[in-house]
Amino acid sequence: MIDQATIDRILDAAQIVDVVSDFVTLRRRGVNYVGLCPFHNEKTPSFSVSPAKGLCKCFSCGKGGNSVHFIMEHEQLSYYEALKHLAKKYNIEVKERELSNEEKQAQNIRESMFIVNQFAKDYFQQILKNHVEGKSMGMAYFRQRGFRDDIIEKFQLGFSTNERDALVKEANKKGFKKEFLIKTGLCYETEEGGLRDRFRGRVIFPVHTLSGKVVAFGGRILNTDNKKLAKYVNSPESEIYHKSNELYGIYFAKQAIVKQDRCFLVEGYTDVISMHQSGVENVVSSSGTSLTPGQIRLIHRFTNNITVLYDGDIAGIKASIRGIDMLLEEGMNIKVVLLPDGDDPDSFARKHNATDFQAYIASHELDFIRFKTNLLLEEAGKDPLKRAELITEIVRSIAIIPEAIVRSVYIKECSQLLHVEEKLLVNEVAKRREKQLEKENKPQSQEQATIPLPTEDNQSLTFQENSSEEQKFHKFETPIIRMIIRHGEKIVCSVADDSGNEVPLSVAELIENSLRIDETPLHNLLYKEILAETLANVRSNKQFVAERFFLSHPKAEISKLAVELISSRYQLRKSQSINTTKDEDRLLELVSYYVNNYKAAIVKEELSLLSQQLLDPEIAKDADRYKSIMNRYKEALDAQRMLTKEDRVVL
Repeated sequence: MIDQATIDRILDAAQIVDVVSDFVTLRRRGVNYVGLCPFHNEKTPSFSVSPAKGLCKCFSCGKGGNSVHFIMEHEQLSYYEALKHLAKKYNIEVKERELSNEEKQAQNIRESMFIVNQFAKDYFQQILKNHVEGKSMGMAYFRQRGFRDDIIEKFQLGFSTNERDALVKEANKKGFKKEFLIKTGLCYETEEGGLRDRFRGRVIFPVHTLSGKVVAFGGRILNTDNKKLAKYVNSPESEIYHKSNELYGIYFAKQAIVKQDRCFLVEGYTDVISMHQSGVENVVSSSGTSLTPGQIRLIHRFTNNITVLYDGDIAGIKASIRGIDMLLEEGMNIKVVLLPDGDDPDSFARKHNATDFQAYIASHELDFIRFKTNLLLEEAGKDPLKRAELITEIVRSIAIIPEAIVRSVYIKECSQLLHVEEKLLVNEVAKRREKQLEKENKPQSQEQATIPLPTEDNQSLTFQENSSEEQKFHKFETPIIRMIIRHGEKIVCSVADDSGNEVPLSVAELIENSLRIDETPLHNLLYKEILAETLANVRSNKQFVAERFFLSHPKAEISKLAVELISSRYQLRKSQSINTTKDEDRLLELVSYYVNNYKAAIVKEELSLLSQQLLDPEIAKDADRYKSIMNRYKEALDAQRMLTKEDRVVL
């Protein structure tokens, strides 16, 4: 954890215009700056930067935030990583909490493994460029592939000589421990206790993490005379490398994926490299394995749209279909492109530039369900049993799609393609969905909050956090939290204490008092946390400024929420047609308005529930019970009338 004082220093140093200018050409417009959005393609600048607020925002795609959020989005880093990135840029020492002995040991092992991998990467690169064998074999292979020097350098490609322990000898000279050479998988131990290079006689493809660290290597053999040797050898699983959670090329592709809002998925290392060289950079590889949930989540962090490129090998396509079904389950939009016969993404990319490549994709891509249906139809032919199996297979794929509207569209389309009644497909998909829901139905363990909506047994109605009820009241809670983040520490009125003395009351305290009087707590857990933190700071820190505090909050979700709630279009625009100090002049009025709106929403829900109970024939038979509910209904109705009489402000 980075302490708050360090976070504050980073944010003070990282002026928004300075940070954004590293990536975007900005022009002054009034008190603000504008430029082309780095997160999507556009011809007219819609990306605005406000030095006064320390915020940036694109009014087309909606992305933005403070300096940390900008770096998070642009460099695809975590909140912690973005803070360290900015700290390094401005030469700020990062102070973190003391780690336990176990944490220190684990961290030291991981750091040592990354250091050894970095050494190996540099070694392999040096051999490729300077060693006789590296130039005559490794570089010749890459040249044959058509790779330019800048691409070889970009992907940090290398070569390992045929000598069985060349890397071992070099590592020993540098003082690297045998333990870490084995742990990283760069070497393996023989029965006699000696070390051997794992990748000897191979060209080397380093595998990078999302932040650019070398986590593993892939090696392709060049001497194919020995049929017993595998064509490709990859680093084994380790403390730092889990193949199921890594994608080759993701480090080089992440910004392009975000900007294009699409990811191309291919099979091999050279597919990725050739596509980059042709100008198509939003591409990753699963490294010859079926997609895993971890890899899918990694792609989904950057885009909801994925296009899978196939080389025409039907057997390979069928083998990969299950992995694509997993993409459907994640709710992703999947397209499939079948490349011309004899071409894989590598060879096709070498023949075309980015424009031609993209044009081919646009004219040949099919959505996955249609592609899968056509593929299986061709295989099934006129065999009725195979066609029945085909229908079952398509129903299974449609059933795992989370969006009901998307399922409906696919059902209609597949009904026409398969010549099957739409109603039949609807029923089969419904059965599948029901079975899935039964499997997924688990007891909820989330903390529950209570609000005063009486039920027939005269107890409070309980809502789960993050439930549909939370969403129901979300739009009424959000303005309250906006007031807290913008003005939480500001004094709005005073109240008399037990001794008759006037005590000043801040916005946050007024809101807390108003909610407590009628026992109407907030539903959203994050909102509760924000209110609690504001109250604690208002009462203990005279220098506390809510807006500043929450913009630099150590929790990324809170700081992002703060940016969203305090920024609006008029704050970042030159236009002064709207008075931005208006809220501060009417704090008491606005707080009352938003809190009363929230209470009114709760009372309205209570009246709805009580009305349903009064119409229940079973309750009507019980006179005492009916009378009790009727009394509560009248009380709620009176409360609604009182709230309705409250003065309303025009927003």
